[in-house]
Amino acid sequence: MIDKPFRPIHGLTVLKNGIAFYPAELAAIRAANVSIHLEAFIFHATPIGHQFLDALAERAQAGVKVRVIVDAIGSFPTPNSFFTKLREAGGAVNWYQPLRLSTLKRYNNRTHRELLLIDGKTAFVGGAGIGAAWDSGFPPRLPWRDTVVRFEGAAVTALQTVFFENWLESSGELLAETALPAPFESQAPVHDSQNIGSFIVGSTPVGGRATRAHILFQILIAAASNEICINSPYFLPDRALRRELIAAVARGVRVTVIVPGKLNNHLLTRYASRRHYGELLEGGVILFEYQPSMIHAKILIADSLWSVVGSTNFDTRSLGLNDEVNLAVKDTVFARVLASHFSQDLTSSHRVSLEEWRTRPLSERLISSLGRLLERQE
Repeated sequence: MIDKPFRPIHGLTVLKNGIAFYPAELAAIRAANVSIHLEAFIFHATPIGHQFLDALAERAQAGVKVRVIVDAIGSFPTPNSFFTKLREAGGAVNWYQPLRLSTLKRYNNRTHRELLLIDGKTAFVGGAGIGAAWDSGFPPRLPWRDTVVRFEGAAVTALQTVFFENWLESSGELLAETALPAPFESQAPVHDSQNIGSFIVGSTPVGGRATRAHILFQILIAAASNEICINSPYFLPDRALRRELIAAVARGVRVTVIVPGKLNNHLLTRYASRRHYGELLEGGVILFEYQPSMIHAKILIADSLWSVVGSTNFDTRSLGLNDEVNLAVKDTVFARVLASHFSQDLTSSHRVSLEEWRTRPLSERLISSLGRLLERQE
């Protein structure tokens, strides 16, 4: 499936929403002794952004190697001067694909990865950036619903290589930190097994568009025999994935998808997504729209055994244009925890019927036709 070995992982901890993952990430940064590697599509100059900046600068001042990669488009509102404090403390910050004449041909290639590595032994991966959306929300709206996973073990080393790849791309500096500390146990892991298998799937654009993330999702969907659960904030699966989802239903697999409802930060994407509801609903796919806030979790669970958590959306940009990263885990306990959160989200979601979709307003039909542009971003 991919050219990465199956790696043991432990200390798995599911962190639901900013109220859980931000304190955990900040505590890990403040406890770092050797190195901190952070890569973010979104790192905004908000109150939570300043908390991260202060924690990173304090560690850099203490002699910890602090390296940060920030995407130039995802963090476009953030001025370069925001990171002055960190640079003056000895930290290094690089913009990924900054807007210059020399990079215009790669404008569409963004790093959409959201990852944090501490001392080469603790890692955080998921879909959440560092910004107000996950912290305080945008009153009167609630903070975004999202999931980040903390873990230890050999999989952390694999995630380091993903960071090193984009550090080289953004700075020109080749890192070769091979002497990493031994992994340690998390304080509140999902469970303590040392035999959980995992892949770190670092996905980058390729000419044939069959990125590792696309292959991972398509294989897990094609192999499922019982149930598939998907969370995706931007759900525009291409023709191959739509066919695979419908084929799964045809062989008896229950396929349930949760996407954002009207509280969506990209309304055109929402309408473009809804354009394909008819085909999926007719094929037996069960679609829910989350109601309380924007749901930004990016999760796939197959047969209560395989779970994928990371930065990849079910859309052309994530599956063919962006640099992404996902953690794929083969473990029933981990899958059960994610499935329990999925079930909780279902109780706050509206099930979309085929009849409802067929009678949608003409205004939505017209706007959704513009969504075709989102499916042809190359």
